[in-house]
Order: sequence, then structure tokens, then C-alpha cells
Amino acid sequence: MAALTAEERLALIKENLAEFLNPEILEAIINEGRNPRIYWGTATTGRPHCGYLVPGVKIAQLLAAGCDMVILLADIHGFLDNLKAPIELVEHRVKYYRFAITALLQACGVSTDKVEFVLGSSYQKSPDYIMDIYKMTSLTSEHDAKKAGAEVVKQSANSPLSGLLYPILQVLDEQYLNVDAQFGGLDQRKLFTAAKEWLPKLGYRQRAHLMNDMIPGLQGGKMSSSDENSKIDLLDPPDTVAKKIKKAEAAPKVAEGNGLLAYVEHVFLPVAELKGKREFVVSRERDGLEPLVYSTIAQLRSDYENDVLTPQLLKPAVTKALHDILIPIQEAYNASKEWQEITLLAYPPPEKKQKKVKKMGTRYPGAGPDKAAVTDGAPVNVDAVAKLSLESES
Repeated sequence: MAALTAEERLALIKENLAEFLNPEILEAIINEGRNPRIYWGTATTGRPHCGYLVPGVKIAQLLAAGCDMVILLADIHGFLDNLKAPIELVEHRVKYYRFAITALLQACGVSTDKVEFVLGSSYQKSPDYIMDIYKMTSLTSEHDAKKAGAEVVKQSANSPLSGLLYPILQVLDEQYLNVDAQFGGLDQRKLFTAAKEWLPKLGYRQRAHLMNDMIPGLQGGKMSSSDENSKIDLLDPPDTVAKKIKKAEAAPKVAEGNGLLAYVEHVFLPVAELKGKREFVVSRERDGLEPLVYSTIAQLRSDYENDVLTPQLLKPAVTKALHDILIPIQEAYNASKEWQEITLLAYPPPEKKQKKVKKMGTRYPGAGPDKAAVTDGAPVNVDAVAKLSLESES
């Protein structure tokens, strides 16, 4: 992209955000001609799927706006969050995430030269960090810690204590990563507002916080790596992608809660703009009509609600747009033997269950005289038992 003015940089930073806390922090940096340093963190647990395209595209926009991006691969966070991932797999999954996120950003049309990957455990075990955890725990109530992590940490009637540490670590990360802002989903709002309050208690400055919408999955709910029907893996083959999109919920003339429309708004239109031309094309070749070409989500929503754009037309267009993003990711995977090897280590295929052979025992019709019976765990010679029985009878 050509050099952007301060106004254009700020517009790109703010595009499609659900909320932006303390925007004046980044506005001052941009107006001074400097580059904001922003971090986004992800716990290295389940395999990254197409749900990651939403934050990924926003990160790509931040990079295009000249921001320095820090990607925190939160290995300790992932382990603490109700022990989602065995500690033995974390190291391999960290490497997988780095491969996948790098390929995803490049597929969005941006350079990753200004992306810095940081492993959480590289600084979260340092004496200063640990001491700040102690300080923060002495200043934070159990109620406030639970509230801050309510939307992002699994909680139960008898939750592990680690769930209370999770939000404290994420708040401290802003200071130890030396960033100006943190970016995340709207589900982290309570944690972000806690950061604004907690950091100054330790004498640290407030940061800005950027939040993107939580968009619906293919079946209407949240896209989850544990639900095969709700998510599309970044490495899924084209026929699998097409089948899953074909089954996606998309009620005719209902734009609200439509995950496919949300993808057009938050993924396909922004990526098209990053690549040079903001448009989303819907083919109508089978009907002998000219394609529908959209440059704004408002225009697309209007056509969908008025049944000009139908689910039968939308789904193939979404499939093609998604393929255009996934193809370079999969090409990068196929070209990297290291990524392929890491995949098997990070996400080993489940072991096939061995079919148990039913033990019939020895006391069944057809059991030969040479069979051994077992009494109290000790083998007994059947022939000897029979002989002893005959002697006692005589």
C-alpha cells in the first residue's frame, strides 16, 4: 500500500472495531509520526481454524497502518486455563501456531517483517514478573479476578486457583511486552477494563484496548476448535470446505446473526482492500446474469434482506473467497517439511482403539482336557483335578 496519512492510518486501525478504549493514546502516537506497538495474545491449545481469520485480518490491517505487532504465544496461559493442553505438547504447539499465523497474515497480503513472536514463558518466570504477580494478588480481590476472567477462563463451582491467576498474567503482559495497546475480542472487555484499573496500582501506565466483534460460526454459535461442525481448519481440503459452507446456517433475508455475511464484512472485504481492490464478487453465471459486485457491507446486507442475494448465491461466493485465502496457507504448509513434522507432534492423530478379545475361560463346551483352569489367580492342571476327583469317589 502507498504511504498513508495520519488520518488514513487511524481509519484503518479503527475499521470494524466493536470498541476502542482510550483511543487518544494511539492517536497521539500516530499524530507524532511514530508507530504504535500493539500486542495480541493467543493460548497455544487447539489447532488454529478459520475463526482466527477475524483477528488475523485486523492484525493485517494494523500492520498495513504501520503498527509494530507483538504476537504473544501464551504457553503458560494455555496451560493454566483449566489444563487445556498437556504441558508436553505446548512446545510443539507453539511452533505450529507460529507457522500458521505467519502464513495466515501473508495470505492476507501483508508483510510479516514487523511481527514479533514472543513466547510467554520467556519472561513470565522472571523474578520481576513473579514479584509483580505477588503484588497484584495482594491488591486484587477474588471477586474482581473472577469477574475479569469471566468470559475467557473456564469457571466452575470449584475452579482451580490458576483461573484466578490468568487475568493477572494477561494484565501484566501489557507492561512486560512494553506495548501501547492490546488487541482482542469483545469477550475480553472485562479483562481490558481491569487492566486500566490494575496497572496504575503498581505504578504502570494505562494502555489502549482494541476489540473486534465476536462473529457467529457456521452453525450460528461461536466457532470452536473442539466442534468439527462449527469450524473450518486452515488445512481443510477444498471439498471439505465447500461441504461445511454448504451446510452453514443462512436463513433467507435474515442478515442478523448470519455468519457468512459477517465473514464478508470482517474478512473478505478488508483482505480484498489490502490486496488492492475492495470488492466481493457473487457469480450469477448459472442464471445467465451479470455478477453482483459489492464494495460495502451495507450494500450487501440490503440485497440479502431484499432477497436479491440469496443463500444459494452467497455460499459459493464465500467458498471461493475463502479458498483464495486458504490456498497460499496450504501451499506454505506443503512446502515446509518442518511444519508438517511439527503438526504430527503438536496434534498427534488419536490412537486407534484396540478391539478387546473376549476371554471365554475354560469351562465351556468343547474345552479340551489339556486346558488350564484358573483358581484365585493360580493356574491349575485340569487333568490333575479330574484324577483327584475320581480317586476321592472310589
